[in-house]
Amino acid sequence: MFRTKKKNIEDKLFDLISYLFLILFALIILYPLYLIVVASVSDPNMVSNGQVWYFPKGFTLEGYKRIFEDNSILLGYMNTIIYAGLGAIISVAMTVSGAYPLSRKDFYGKNFFMAIFVFTMFFGGGLIPTYLLVKSLGMLDTVWAMVIPGAVSVWNLIITRTFFQTNIPEELREAAFIDGCSDFRYFIKIILPLSKPIISVLALFVIVGQWNGYFDALIYLSNEKKYPLQLVLRNILIQAEPQLGMMIDVDTLAAKLKVRELIKYSAIIVSSVPLLVIYPFIQKYFVKGVMIGSIKG
Repeated sequence: MFRTKKKNIEDKLFDLISYLFLILFALIILYPLYLIVVASVSDPNMVSNGQVWYFPKGFTLEGYKRIFEDNSILLGYMNTIIYAGLGAIISVAMTVSGAYPLSRKDFYGKNFFMAIFVFTMFFGGGLIPTYLLVKSLGMLDTVWAMVIPGAVSVWNLIITRTFFQTNIPEELREAAFIDGCSDFRYFIKIILPLSKPIISVLALFVIVGQWNGYFDALIYLSNEKKYPLQLVLRNILIQAEPQLGMMIDVDTLAAKLKVRELIKYSAIIVSSVPLLVIYPFIQKYFVKGVMIGSIKG
């Protein structure tokens, strides 16, 4: 039997300092998030005067009420879920299908194709040529404009290729081929089940990107019924902003500024909660996939 080594004073002191440092580091990260939650249900005048630090003061749900009074918020949620889900499926399928051949030693010309991919990381066509390309393909104001143009990220392709190179032994493929397995069947039956960590990481990257993205929608979409959540929240914030030149009294202006501040904090919570709920379920795959995929990159 193994005996646990008894910790001396230096070990205990090191553990104590480590715990204190980690607690302090966690507080530095978590407190701003907690403060936004508290500010979203507090009187904005007290927030701006620095009276809200730990607990809500002047409790109100006016910000959430104003956001959810707008029917477009649910439509924005639904559109974002569609863009995130469909984008994740397309992006993962294209990235994994592209990275696997590039990881094979017997793939002729893989260095040439890899050089082309890397070239695009430094030199791109720019916004206007990309817009004209999307327009010429007839994808303007469609869901495809949101999920196709950015489906393959070269960075994700490199991470995925490295994952295959470092985690799928060559002997496994040789053994499968000796047993009569084809390339396609080997990829579907063996490679994909062994690649859950990197697939989870890729899906999370795409979902987070789609969930927080609004620039593509701003450029490619003109129908408000197709706007994602972030663009809907942006429009709600703009509508709550007092317009320059409006003939309003001081009390009305103060009330509008108060509502705008509440909506601002509430919008952050409304847009962040779904990702905060999903992340713990795939966190173990995320850490493992990123670490393994980035080693020897």
